Amino acid sequence: MIRKIVIAIVYITTIGLYAQDGTVSPYSFYGIGDLKNNSTVENQMMGGIGVYADSIHINLKNPAAFGKLGLEVMDREGLVTYTAGVSNKQYTLKSFTAEEQSSVTSLDYLALGFSVGKGLGMGFGIMPYSSVGYNLVDDRTETGGSLVNIYTGEGGLTRAFYSIGYEIVDNLSIGATVNFNFGTLDSERLQQIEDIQFGTFDRRSSRVNGFDFNYALNYTPLIKGRQRLHTSIRVNTQGNLVSKNDRQLGSFSVSSGVTIEELEVDLASQNLENTELKIPTTTTLGIGYGEDYKWFVGAEYSFQEMSSFENVFLGSDNIVYEDASSFAFGAFLTPDHDSFTSYFKRVTYRAGLRLDKTGMLVNDVDINNFGITFGLGLPLGRSFSNLNLGFEFGRRGTTRADLIEESYFKFNVGLSLNDRWFQKRKIN
Repeated sequence: MIRKIVIAIVYITTIGLYAQDGTVSPYSFYGIGDLKNNSTVENQMMGGIGVYADSIHINLKNPAAFGKLGLEVMDREGLVTYTAGVSNKQYTLKSFTAEEQSSVTSLDYLALGFSVGKGLGMGFGIMPYSSVGYNLVDDRTETGGSLVNIYTGEGGLTRAFYSIGYEIVDNLSIGATVNFNFGTLDSERLQQIEDIQFGTFDRRSSRVNGFDFNYALNYTPLIKGRQRLHTSIRVNTQGNLVSKNDRQLGSFSVSSGVTIEELEVDLASQNLENTELKIPTTTTLGIGYGEDYKWFVGAEYSFQEMSSFENVFLGSDNIVYEDASSFAFGAFLTPDHDSFTSYFKRVTYRAGLRLDKTGMLVNDVDINNFGITFGLGLPLGRSFSNLNLGFEFGRRGTTRADLIEESYFKFNVGLSLNDRWFQKRKIN
């Protein structure tokens, strides 16, 4: 039955992966778009931290956690965990003079992990890495009349990954993930002047691909009885992405929108036909404390040298990149995961918060993000599988300096399903 459910999820979400816009954020105008949260609903609802690992959930942020898959489960070999998540994000976009609402429903991830043997686990999957989806209007009065610039963008990058984790000795695990990122970033600027019959357009497209790697080390010793200290260090190495670019300039009829003239720009002569996008290394330190499957409290700190990032082809004059950092705190409580008398005692309750300094300085103003998260892990029958529901309230940006403030509410649904493959025949 579980396999049939997973096949349906794969079919639906794979179609949705290539059909979705993924964001309506005006800040997706910058860089490579709006970066997605590369973690499961379980982790997202604990502020996005990835320091905690157990034997029945996939941890997409921490490859060393794959070494724990199946470790505390009887007959662990052949245990397979499927996980998938979708979300709906409601936006309120507010400037100094106006306010609008919008929403986006998208796939967050689709992955599979399995135990190969004692202390050795691996997995693979696919998820959005970044999304572009904006529609901005700049209306200003110039000498001779009103000048209107309309900026639109769409596309984004998708990430396919393969992870492996191994427990070297008791409570000490290492892991690595290889990520292949690919996709297209499209942008267009339409410009028109009051009482002028024709407008001009500038269309740009970047086809991007490249690799990055994520390495992790976990140390999780028992401290007192069943209580455990969780520590981790993760390094997501610099992403070296290659961008193949195209650009068209032309004119159009303001009344009908029909293209009048279009010219392909010779980017090779400007050394812009092929460019590099180097996503700086991110280092994350995590620490937590708790009792396996019962309760946990943890925190993480991440930092990234975003000051070295630039996009020479799709860059903007009003942004400067500074070093980025993030603080996240999270916790969960499961009153009694073995309870036979009360379903609600087997429910996992999660909560967290995070504060992100994005590294974007737009119009000389820092763009920061703050979010509060909480959610439930609902057991499915008496198995290790569960349905995860998550909620997040947050705010990014500001109305100062002619910028946009985003207030958002995000609702997540995730499935974590466990099954057994590769079981040995007991009767020949």
